[in-house]
Amino acid sequence: MKMGIIGVGVMGEPMARNLHTAGFAVTVYNRTASRCAPLREAGLTVAATAQDVIDACDAIILMLPGHEEIDQVLGRDAQGKITAAVAGKTLIVMATVSPAYSTTLGNAIKAAGSRYIEAPVSGSRKPAETGQLVILASAEDDSHIDAVQPAFDALGKKTVRCGAVPTAMRMKLANNLLLIASFEALSEAAHFAQRIGLDMPLFFEMVQAGPLANDVVRMKVPKLLADDFAEQAPIRHVSKDIGLVCAEAQRCETWLPIAQANRELFGRAIRRGLASDDAIGIIKVLREGVDA
Repeated sequence: MKMGIIGVGVMGEPMARNLHTAGFAVTVYNRTASRCAPLREAGLTVAATAQDVIDACDAIILMLPGHEEIDQVLGRDAQGKITAAVAGKTLIVMATVSPAYSTTLGNAIKAAGSRYIEAPVSGSRKPAETGQLVILASAEDDSHIDAVQPAFDALGKKTVRCGAVPTAMRMKLANNLLLIASFEALSEAAHFAQRIGLDMPLFFEMVQAGPLANDVVRMKVPKLLADDFAEQAPIRHVSKDIGLVCAEAQRCETWLPIAQANRELFGRAIRRGLASDDAIGIIKVLREGVDA
């Protein structure tokens, strides 16, 4: 199977490498062409346009920031019709988008003669690099997922088949609600511990020996100790995702007070120019205080 990835940023770049390592013929495209240079050097094919990726591949992963970028790549017109030549292809959206958008996109892709799989992933850059993502997959027919399962196996440690679209996207939003709360809680606890004068390595040693020890803590504690805010799960993505959670909650009239508070907090971080910081960069906003 020839695999394409459109969007080789924080997540797409290591995913492309893992597919290549697993023996797939991989073609990539990115709007910022310079991001593709290391992949070209690694032996992957770099396309000049998104349509070139679609033409060259059997299955195409769209690892793009959101609705607008996906619509642009697929040439969706004002009526929502896909104008790109996608007939006979399998299109896989692995970014996090709203369930309503995923549903309408899936219908448009089917009308264009293609197969649609929504497959958002649980995990940030480090799990993407090590092939340890959890892939949440929904499609009209399980056979569509069967066809790309070897690719999913190269990208992740587990594929959770969620049923019909948009169940996988809803599963991702519920998971992200928990994950984002964990990022914020860990950052807030670190901020509090610093302010009350605790020995930070000792504090984190205690945390990692206790019941809350998990992969998030193991990944983020060294970064917090070093004030290292290089992106793994960047604030711009976290802010977008918690906004999608709150919108879905509003749609089904569900009160999520902590999600709403985190939407405001990460939104403030965006306004502070921290969009490219890792999620734990939220500690900078906490350090500034409520009146900043």
